[in-house]
Amino acid sequence: MNEHDAACCSSERATVRPDNTKSNLVSRLNRVEGQIRGIRGMVEKDVYCDDILNQIAAVQSALNAVGKILLEGHMRSCVMERIQQGDHEVIDELLKTMNKLMK
Repeated sequence: MNEHDAACCSSERATVRPDNTKSNLVSRLNRVEGQIRGIRGMVEKDVYCDDILNQIAAVQSALNAVGKILLEGHMRSCVMERIQQGDHEVIDELLKTMNKLMK
């Protein structure tokens, strides 16, 4: 099983991710959480605005990386599975999600 194989899109709309993928995502999100706490501390300490803005950019980049991993897995598993089952509404759902990610 590679990192994109997953039991996907059951009636409860849950995705079971491979352990290595889940671990990677959780690690990345833990780092983002730490960065957010760090930014809050910077604001509380009246750190120079540009330094805070640079940290915000780093957090946004880290979240984008998490989004890319999830999007790729979603397309390779959930979307493919639903298309193969004849559910083409998943394309509209995917396009709406991609528009939200690209704002």
